[in-house]
Amino acid sequence: MAARSGRLGTWLKMLAVGGVVCVGGPAFVMWVQPTDEELFKRYNPELQKKSLERRYEKQKDFDDFVTQLKEYSKSDKPIWIVQEEAARKRKEEMLRQDFLNAEEAKARKEALRKESGLSPDAKS
Repeated sequence: MAARSGRLGTWLKMLAVGGVVCVGGPAFVMWVQPTDEELFKRYNPELQKKSLERRYEKQKDFDDFVTQLKEYSKSDKPIWIVQEEAARKRKEEMLRQDFLNAEEAKARKEALRKESGLSPDAKS
């Protein structure tokens, strides 16, 4: 009987220590960890000013990112594959736009040359 009470005491100690670790550990971390406002107050004034200036821009970027993720999640494909496809489409669109801009600039140059009376072979 004495051996059983020894085991019971060990089990109770183990449960008590486990409870303290499982509940007390996260509670201690929450108590020690500074809040966002406390961290912001520790910044030097120059960093606070920059952070406040860029807050709207960062928030807009995050909102755009979340909106894109919501669009990508509507597809049956995995999100990373849809993101790669969208990035590829954006890159192709940028290349096409650059090509169109280059063609337009070339056409303007030709129009200016014709307007000024210079031949295409003449160097300015």
